[in-house]
Amino acid sequence: MLLKVHIISRKVCSSLLRCQSSVINCLDTGKSLSRQLPCRNFHISCQRCISMPSWVIDRYGKNDVLRFTQDMMFPVIHLPNEVIIKVHAASLNPIDLNMRSGYGAAALSLKRDPMQIKSKGSEFPLTLGRDVSGVVMECGLSVSYFKPGDEVWAAVAPWKQGTLSEFVVVSGNEISRKPRCLSHLQAASLPYVGLTTWSAMSQVGGLKEDNCSNKRILIFGASGGVGTFAIQLMKAWGAHVTAVCSQDASDLVKRLGADDVIDYKSGSVEEQLKMLPLFDFILDNVGGSTEKWAPDLLRKWSGATYVSLVTPFLVNVDRLGVADGMLQTGVTIGAKALKHLCKGIHYRWAFFTPSGPFLDEITALVDAGKIHPVIDQVFSFSDVPKAFQKMEEGHARGKTVIDVINK
Repeated sequence: MLLKVHIISRKVCSSLLRCQSSVINCLDTGKSLSRQLPCRNFHISCQRCISMPSWVIDRYGKNDVLRFTQDMMFPVIHLPNEVIIKVHAASLNPIDLNMRSGYGAAALSLKRDPMQIKSKGSEFPLTLGRDVSGVVMECGLSVSYFKPGDEVWAAVAPWKQGTLSEFVVVSGNEISRKPRCLSHLQAASLPYVGLTTWSAMSQVGGLKEDNCSNKRILIFGASGGVGTFAIQLMKAWGAHVTAVCSQDASDLVKRLGADDVIDYKSGSVEEQLKMLPLFDFILDNVGGSTEKWAPDLLRKWSGATYVSLVTPFLVNVDRLGVADGMLQTGVTIGAKALKHLCKGIHYRWAFFTPSGPFLDEITALVDAGKIHPVIDQVFSFSDVPKAFQKMEEGHARGKTVIDVINK
């Protein structure tokens, strides 16, 4: 239960403060603020609400490390631009599987604790989950665009506690109002993949609504969460889209608007793609050997761009340490960018970027009917391990969603 304490002048409302003295005496923080900040609203959690249900891990490993607890510490607003969201729905992404196994642990721990003051393993118990759709419960003092009761959605940065909990703390500049046309279950499927796609294609790749008309776009891994979002975004902006996926996903990507569909199981993908006209932009969700030949499918000396979402940054930091890992990563991206630039194409890496303003733009596209959620399966909150197992099996057609509020 959350209590809203109105901090106002003693002179104006001394009678009100006397009536609420039994409550205020339990809230030392509220008492302090009543002396310091008259005439301002401050939302604070009830001290009795000290724990909540959550799925956590206490060590890195396989699915058996997932643990349900009723005693996860209730989130607290530490910064004035933060909000607490009551989670209605969340969803899983490949990064959740990787983080459960310890992928990127060194880099993420450094982000959590730059001065390395805390002991190793201090991130535990760690809550996974990046996507959230829910309702604002509390707002920090500097949050002016949202208020308790607003329906919002967001994608939480991977170094923060995740969304497989009853409540989560999110920065106010990372959230956006949920699309009116979507339920919480539908909305929870989009933020992480939407922002990852937006980062890759718009911020890194330079694609915009006003420069995409008739451009030829190639998407590897088109039936996953990022791929299905990327198809819809590019079609909304007027591009021609070629999607690479398995044959059993071809109907899905065609419904989403893909103009050409290449089945990677029906012979050489390289040879099939060489029969098509050259492309202006390639989004690579697959990596591996694809990167060796796919850039040759781009139009040379035309500003064509190859963007990969499969990078060695976190692996390098885990393997080599922070300094050497960052150095190795810089050398790798520099060498590849120079190599491809000499061939007349741009080569770049892209990463997920949490951003409320970008979500605002995605919200507008969703409410306009240009972007639709693609959900593979919905799991109850009690079945989170089954959801992870489903993700590990691969070949998902869209997103795996967790219904948090209906436990």
